[in-house]
Amino acid sequence: MTSRLYDSIEPNVIDEEMLQKAVEEQGPQEEAGQLAKKEGINFKDVKELQLDFRNILKIDNLWQFENLTKLQLDNNIIEKIEALGSLVHLVWLDLSFNNIEVIEGLDNLVKLQDLSLYNNRISKIENLDTLQELQIFSIGNNNIRALENVVYLRKFKNLRTLNLTGNPVCDNEVYALFIAAYLPDLVYLDFRLVDENTREVAFIKYQYSIEEMKAGEAVALIKKEEEEAKQKELEYHKTAYVEYLNGSFLFDSMYAEDPEAAKLIYLPGVPDLLETYKTKFVDTCENLFEYGLKHYEKREAEVVLFNDCMREALQENQEQGAKILKTFEDKNHGVLDDIQTLSSTQLAESKLAEYNDDITQLSETLMALEMQLVDQIEEVIKDFERNVLDLVATFIENEQGMMAQCRDLENHHHEKLLEIAINTLEKIVKSELDEEMPDEVRMLFVDKDTIVNAVNASHDVHLLKIDNREDDIITKANSWATALIEKVHKSEIDRNRNRVMEINQYIDHLREELDNLDSLEQ
Repeated sequence: MTSRLYDSIEPNVIDEEMLQKAVEEQGPQEEAGQLAKKEGINFKDVKELQLDFRNILKIDNLWQFENLTKLQLDNNIIEKIEALGSLVHLVWLDLSFNNIEVIEGLDNLVKLQDLSLYNNRISKIENLDTLQELQIFSIGNNNIRALENVVYLRKFKNLRTLNLTGNPVCDNEVYALFIAAYLPDLVYLDFRLVDENTREVAFIKYQYSIEEMKAGEAVALIKKEEEEAKQKELEYHKTAYVEYLNGSFLFDSMYAEDPEAAKLIYLPGVPDLLETYKTKFVDTCENLFEYGLKHYEKREAEVVLFNDCMREALQENQEQGAKILKTFEDKNHGVLDDIQTLSSTQLAESKLAEYNDDITQLSETLMALEMQLVDQIEEVIKDFERNVLDLVATFIENEQGMMAQCRDLENHHHEKLLEIAINTLEKIVKSELDEEMPDEVRMLFVDKDTIVNAVNASHDVHLLKIDNREDDIITKANSWATALIEKVHKSEIDRNRNRVMEINQYIDHLREELDNLDSLEQ
């Protein structure tokens, strides 16, 4: 469908030289532009880029343009949409007049409002789900055939302009009515305003189909919201390190990776034994789950309390600092001007010395105030660190206790299972077993070692699962405490460094003004 004026020309790649040349050509050409060329242009500063009519075959090397909002790649020979993932600020993208067959690679462009894929080889509208800001979509002169495919665009609530002209779908006699009915918020279709008469006729024609579709969309929306709520809840459980402990997940995972369990279930009495074990095991997991959530709230409350203490200390310090500065500025307001007007050199020198002493006193006072704050914060951090470590230690201790209960239940179940297995072996040897067994199960009873090894192997799998889950919880809890404490200490070091720098800069400024006055007098 696409014709090329330069098919015989060697395809180009997007390299550093092409990009540099394009940026220079499209940037300002006056004195500022020439200066920018000499100093070097930072691609991060470029907001708009034109790479049209360059016989480009493959999109590449655009990651440096991380703040780009407008990109033209039209009239090339591009076959695949790729390497655009880093351009998250794109608002306008033109890929028209290329050889693209599939819509893809646009997932990260969530700010995109205007997209042109005009004159390509696309046969399906798809893979645009994340582009919820899309307002203008041009996909004319492609291979779109099915009216039903256009229904996909209903999910884009901001879409107002659509161009499909030149696609086979446009030959359908109900094309315009179908689009108007299924995309009721559309303002322009194929460069024409969708008039009210078309909307009314479309509504009447497709009323029942639309109502049925809306009902389906409502159900789908409810399902989506439920899934999102579940995911949000799961993330909350993960922050408490107890995800999937509110049910039989851990128990089921123990048996999912235990090939012997599927055979041992056929032993007489094992189904009832297993059901009792599962009930008690799941109850213990759920107790751990509830405890984990409650303890998470305690940890969060401790963090909130710490932040409140820090905020109060900083605010009080800032207020004291502001008062000290105001006192200094009120006392020395206009002092340099006054000194310059004094006729007496002796008096001027006295005033200068007094002002210099005030600056020194101000520096010492502000630094003393900062050191006082450092000491105060150090005590707050120490208390916080101690409380956090105590909380985590308590959590781990109780978590280990509950996991020990799980192990005890497993050990008890193992003993009972082993007892049943030995009894079953004795009955088989004496030909006293009435129950039917699959051949693979009977193979376990060739001798005592075989059945005991099978029961022990099952037991080992279960214990390993419990141990791994326990280790996972402990590791995450300790990692949280370590990372949090490190962050708190680093934040305080950075705050203190910045405050000291701020004080020094202000004092240096005052002394510089004083030095300038001395220079003028000399």
